[in-house]
Amino acid sequence: MPSDTVDQQPPGPERSFTIHDLPLLFVDDEVAVFSKPSGLAVHRGWAADRVNTMTLARNRLGRHVFPVHRLDRATSGVLVFALSHEAAGSLQNSFKSNEVDKVYLALVRGTPPVCGVIDHPIPRTEKGPRVPAVTHFRRLATAGRFSLVEARPKTGRLHQIRRHFKHLSHPLVGDVRYGQGPINRMFRSDYGLHRLALHATALRFPHPATGELVGFFSEMPRDLTEPFERLGIPSFVWTEPRGLNDRPW
Repeated sequence: MPSDTVDQQPPGPERSFTIHDLPLLFVDDEVAVFSKPSGLAVHRGWAADRVNTMTLARNRLGRHVFPVHRLDRATSGVLVFALSHEAAGSLQNSFKSNEVDKVYLALVRGTPPVCGVIDHPIPRTEKGPRVPAVTHFRRLATAGRFSLVEARPKTGRLHQIRRHFKHLSHPLVGDVRYGQGPINRMFRSDYGLHRLALHATALRFPHPATGELVGFFSEMPRDLTEPFERLGIPSFVWTEPRGLNDRPW
């Protein structure tokens, strides 16, 4: 099977992760919020990674953590863990009932519409039955044949943003499963992009203890900002504040 069709990181500098690679954005008695780097799995999965986000979070806090949602290994950004069984149950219910607001930034091939809604069923699990899936998006900038978009998935399906933009014929750059090998290789060689161009920039959810909406932001990492700047996308596009209080367009 060609390397650009399997769900793994594209070739790039090897990296050994430590707790210093997992910035802590917030912690209290119920939740801990981190900024996950690209290339780090959330927990032990099919690859049975010895080091993953859960182990680093546990070592950082000195206590057990409970996963309540996931980011793909290649995706960076905001990730929340519960710190008790009760908090985990509450947060999992919030995710299942679509009470969580998620904002992503992605670099895609081509020029999608200025804004839109992708309403296209996709499998909930690998090879599972198709289920409803909805993603709101807007285009933030265009540089040549590529565009930076903001995506707000309203459902939480497997690889939803990646699958949805492939459905629009605007696949994500650096996506070794749903993207295009020649484009991915060009970005590695010409722009130094050795990862999936997808970042979870903001997350808002009801706090499990109080029910109050709390929101957290993760700055774009250098392994994305530097290639984007080389491409010609100005930095103000991704540093300009975009509040979670904005209603879906």
